[in-house]
Amino acid sequence: MPIIDTLGPSWDLVADLQILLHYHFMQNAFLAGTLVALAAALIGYFMVLRGMSFAGHSLANVGFAGATGAVLFGIAPVVGLFFAGLLAALGIHTLNLGERQSRQSDIAVGAILTASLALGFLFIHLATAEYAANVYNILFGNVLGISDGDVGVILRAVGALLVVLAIIGRPLLFASLDPDVAAARGVPVRGLGLGFLVLLALVVAVAVQVVGVLLIFALLVTPAAIAQQVTARPALALMIAVGLAEIFTWLGLAVGFFTPYPVGFFITTFAFVGYMLARGGHWLIQRLQQHGVAMSEGGVA
Repeated sequence: MPIIDTLGPSWDLVADLQILLHYHFMQNAFLAGTLVALAAALIGYFMVLRGMSFAGHSLANVGFAGATGAVLFGIAPVVGLFFAGLLAALGIHTLNLGERQSRQSDIAVGAILTASLALGFLFIHLATAEYAANVYNILFGNVLGISDGDVGVILRAVGALLVVLAIIGRPLLFASLDPDVAAARGVPVRGLGLGFLVLLALVVAVAVQVVGVLLIFALLVTPAAIAQQVTARPALALMIAVGLAEIFTWLGLAVGFFTPYPVGFFITTFAFVGYMLARGGHWLIQRLQQHGVAMSEGGVA
């Protein structure tokens, strides 16, 4: 992160916004963060709907080995992330993790994750101090260090994701809600499952640049989980998930700019607080509804 002498935020929101967008690195950070939040929220909704949060976690951790290996050999980390994630997606699909959870599949994927993390640790051991700094960015993200070239890669990746989702979105939703009925109607459920895992690997590869491998759930899972607490309507849930992901990202970037603390911490914290508020609100509404039903039954009795 470039060292900028700022006086901290003020009550003048317009002036604060002008300061935030005055620097080119912040312009890149907001543009990249906005694109990544959009992609993560969209793919994260389907991931939560399909009960595949473990798959997202798996792809992120396997991608760690690919990213560290790529950096060690002078290749862009995002390339290693994507190809390692692609291989992991094929492996997960082969183990049927994307279609039906089984104990043996979990054990096999866990073994693959352990081997991948061990490989990443080996690459760190072989690293120089400069390489170690790059590994830190992979683990926790470095959105304030995103270059114009990185923004271009993210833009193309998110554009490709949107095009593919526009094509397969409806059948993917059908297959996610009721795979048996979808298969009976001729929907290629297994093919969509593999395609979804590939898209998930792509999103993980670009999202890591913003929040890192260890904090990626903040954008992939939390906004979608909150949206499902609010509504069961897919279209509305998607919009809520995207809106929340953007808010968490923008707030994290703004607070991170005016403080000496990392942006990833604030994005994750805002997402966690939002999820806890949604869960608490959902629980409170249920309790009030149960209390109202009990009162009405008591009155009738």
